[in-house]
Amino acid sequence: MRLILTALIFVEGLFFLVMGLGFLFMPASTVTSFHLSPDGAGGLAVLRADFPALFFVGGGAMIWGAWKRNGDLLLVPAAIFGVALFGRIVSVVADGTYPGFFPPMLVEALAVVLSLFGSRLLPHRLT
Repeated sequence: MRLILTALIFVEGLFFLVMGLGFLFMPASTVTSFHLSPDGAGGLAVLRADFPALFFVGGGAMIWGAWKRNGDLLLVPAAIFGVALFGRIVSVVADGTYPGFFPPMLVEALAVVLSLFGSRLLPHRLT
């Protein structure tokens, strides 16, 4: 069970790292799936700074926590993607749904659930 859980956490962490790389190196083409559009050099700078920060820290903590079998590290992505999921829920309530609103929520919910389960099942220790 632990092996399957750590493998799933590791794979989702890799998914987030790849998404972060997309924003870092190809922000103009990556933003279309996020319903965003860059506004000149300033917009591209924001996309290259903020989105990789979110995905690198969240995904990196998932990978590191799974690799080191450290439950403490998995609380970081649980918090990051939990806040992102909460923001999406607020948006659905305040603004309504849109085509394709559900898959990103599912990915974030999966990240939260996997991270929290991993945090509970894996040992807690400082690395």
